[in-house]
Amino acid sequence: MLKAIIVDDEQHCIDRLTDLLEYNGHEVEIMACCKTISEAKKQISMLQPDVLFLDVQLGNVTGFDLLAQIDRLDFELIFTTSYDRYALKAFKFSALDYLLKPIDRMDLMEALKKVRDNRNLKETAKKIDVLFHNFKDGADPSKRVAIPTMDGFTMVDTGDVIRLQSDGNYTHIHTNGNKKITASRTLKYFEEMLESNNFFRVHKSHLINLSFVDNYAKGKGGYITLTDGTKIEVAVRRKEELIKRLAPNS
Repeated sequence: MLKAIIVDDEQHCIDRLTDLLEYNGHEVEIMACCKTISEAKKQISMLQPDVLFLDVQLGNVTGFDLLAQIDRLDFELIFTTSYDRYALKAFKFSALDYLLKPIDRMDLMEALKKVRDNRNLKETAKKIDVLFHNFKDGADPSKRVAIPTMDGFTMVDTGDVIRLQSDGNYTHIHTNGNKKITASRTLKYFEEMLESNNFFRVHKSHLINLSFVDNYAKGKGGYITLTDGTKIEVAVRRKEELIKRLAPNS
């Protein structure tokens, strides 16, 4: 049985989540429901939950303000949020779970399954650090990202990533210093995550950081050379868009 605390400033959202947890028999005991940061901080200290359902926006403050006041993160986190493109992107970078309001029953079941199967408070603390970094430095094009690997997660600055190469259901991520990280996600996963952070898919198997392009050689599709010396063929259908991205004013 997981001990849970719900933190949300809207009663109808608390009622929705409570009903889903109780009706579907998820073996979750709701220890407390809190509407303010001060109340939540007190209840967390007293009740020591296994999992915290935390609303991103709590009136004029955020759930992150609560986390910043907690000295020891010894519980799992599931965020709840209304649609916000920027917030959802930040969650994806951090690999933290979130539930989009109004909460869907199947999404809730999946989030709880992850909590039970992958409880690792050390990894959760690292993901929170990534989330804080990206929200604090929202205007910075370089982000911290939690890379899922076979052993857990590796935290990387996107500004240090030179290229990503597909290997079936895995992706090899090459960074400055000739470091390679093998991620347990497809290249498509990273393309969707990084498309607005100066990354471009030049070929079905290669996603590159445009900041590391050394030169482009013309041809049918041509090829690019990166600053680490890697030469990568450019797909014919990607050529025109790549040139626009490299020389937008030409």
